[in-house]
Amino acid sequence: MPSAGDLLVVEGPTGVGKTGLGIALAQRFNGEIIGADSRQIYRYMDIGTGKPTAEERARAPHHLIDFLDPDVAFSLTQYQALCSAAIAEIAARGKLPILVGGTGQYITAVLEGWHIPEVPPDDTLRAELAAYAEQHGADALFQRLLAADLDAGAFIDPRNVRRVIRALEVSLVSGQPFSAQRVKAPPGYRALELCLTLERTALDLRTDARIDAMLDSGLVDEVRALFAMGYDWKLPAMSSLGYAELGAYLRGESTLEAAVVAFKANTRLFTRRQMTWFRKHGTPRWVDVQTLDQGSLEHTIAAWLNGGQDASGSQIL
Repeated sequence: MPSAGDLLVVEGPTGVGKTGLGIALAQRFNGEIIGADSRQIYRYMDIGTGKPTAEERARAPHHLIDFLDPDVAFSLTQYQALCSAAIAEIAARGKLPILVGGTGQYITAVLEGWHIPEVPPDDTLRAELAAYAEQHGADALFQRLLAADLDAGAFIDPRNVRRVIRALEVSLVSGQPFSAQRVKAPPGYRALELCLTLERTALDLRTDARIDAMLDSGLVDEVRALFAMGYDWKLPAMSSLGYAELGAYLRGESTLEAAVVAFKANTRLFTRRQMTWFRKHGTPRWVDVQTLDQGSLEHTIAAWLNGGQDASGSQIL
């Protein structure tokens, strides 16, 4: 029986198998899943985000998935608040909250209790920075951020233009580095953090096959439908892996073959960045999915829920 402060975390790079394991553990330990994916929050973006299917969601309750339209802005602070509320609500019903996803900032912010700087939006500055990124590229904008706040490079994804703009905005408006203004107030969760890993070549092959399956399942039509619904290509949601590359194809800027090659290459780079994040943050137990013994893992989780002891009362954690 979980205590009110227990939180199980299943994290790892794209395509490593978090969804399946998370659902299995939710079924085994009377748990409910809280999504920790910055793209699965959006409606209509099902195939390309690898969102749990309706059948998978029927096997275990899911929270913070599929609840926003793609043109709605959503901040890290908002995620923290909703996630904390979900954790409390699940625990209050005597169930185990299980945080599952690959967005490292979401997970770390929850576990460490980040407090994001309270600098009001400056629309004029944001527009100027967005125009700079449009003209010179995302990397040039990121270099401007590093010039203002070198430490921010350790936790901000250069491809996330919206996040880079916000960090620059805070630094420029306040006159202090964005990184120096983040404070932490750990919420006191007793967390067991499991990070799934897979040898690099094997993971690359798995993500390539995953992308092929997405294309076979109708990803191009999903991207086309989003644009037909009126969602602009410049929206942060539409810059997601797969949607950005296939968007270039649908706009006539690329062949389908070139778009798929770019999609696969960018996904490989993304999984490297995800693993870099997880190595630098938190204290995860590393779980190699190639040698995973689920029975042994469940025994470890059961002992953790029992205060680190096995059924006989022997201390094993």
